[in-house]
Amino acid sequence: MKVCYFHAFSGISGDMTVGALADAGADRAAIVGGVSSLGTGASLRFDSARRHGVAATRFVVEGGEQRAHRHLPQIVRMIESSSLPERARRNACDVFRRLGEAEAAVHGVPVDKVHFHEVGAADSIADIVGACLALELLEVEAVYCSPVNVGGGTVATEHGVLPVPAPATARLLEGKPVYSRGPQVELTTPTGAALAATLAREFGPLPPLKLAATGYGAGEKDFPEQANVLRAMLGEAGAAAESRTVALIEANIDDSTPELLGYAMERLLESGALDVTLTPVYMKKNRAATLLSVMARPEDQETLAALVLSETSTLGLRILQAERRVVARDTVAVETAYGTVRVKVSAGGAFAPEYEDCRRLALASGTPFKTILAEASHAYLKNRR
Repeated sequence: MKVCYFHAFSGISGDMTVGALADAGADRAAIVGGVSSLGTGASLRFDSARRHGVAATRFVVEGGEQRAHRHLPQIVRMIESSSLPERARRNACDVFRRLGEAEAAVHGVPVDKVHFHEVGAADSIADIVGACLALELLEVEAVYCSPVNVGGGTVATEHGVLPVPAPATARLLEGKPVYSRGPQVELTTPTGAALAATLAREFGPLPPLKLAATGYGAGEKDFPEQANVLRAMLGEAGAAAESRTVALIEANIDDSTPELLGYAMERLLESGALDVTLTPVYMKKNRAATLLSVMARPEDQETLAALVLSETSTLGLRILQAERRVVARDTVAVETAYGTVRVKVSAGGAFAPEYEDCRRLALASGTPFKTILAEASHAYLKNRR
């Protein structure tokens, strides 16, 4: 699977995204041709640039309707009537809808009534469409993004001077890891935030991949303290069916009962934990204790951490970043004398009858669990032959 990772250490904007993807190898003439089919009247070009000593590519949009105030349906119609590939059209429309929902929430109006001010202009339309088209030209199947540097200070908008991140940007990045470092200016724009929030599967460290190409998209300004670029890294993902960053939440607990810990485990699993384990350990002064370990999706990290603090006796916890690999697997159903059991089968041939199915049939029939398990395994092996 071909992967694109956006390293937004100096923020992310629409023009930086297009520039980075073109710098990484996306066909520039095809980008210009596809975006021009929208009929905004803007002229498009790619320039070479240097930002704090880093060679980069800048996507420049000039002319067109820069002051146009369009509604979402108008922009969607423009995109759908263009010559873009189907997936690029769909992604571009999704980005604008996400942006429209954020603007609607900020201004308290229905999404179809939102006036796209700055992002309704020709340059922002070109940025969003150009980014989606470039990803399609590069045959990218999955997008990931680093934590986002939003910048600081204030920014002048159609609605006056606003704090950074602008309200729509903040809304788009809710639930995503963000920080502020470097020059006190707007580093992440609503357009860039909408692209990242809509297209990225996850936000976090660089996922494991075989690196094939790297590109740098230049921002408009050149800062003395850091390179004002967005880095795009392209490569092939590993062989695992699932490869993702997870949060590992841990706590050493030496003053709790088995009942309390068992209940906490159930609550954590019900609340979205990927896995929960309880391990006997010895703490300082040779005190016997239990290590509670919770594997969580990054977006569930804070919810599950709060649950650990509320449902156990621990006064603190630690959160680590880890990587999870899951091999490809299918599920097949087999018939036994006691009923149907689902069996998980890995790409390598390993298999395991589903615990909950075996448990349910054992309780319903009064048959020992181990008998149901053996019957399901025998049925699967018989059918496989």
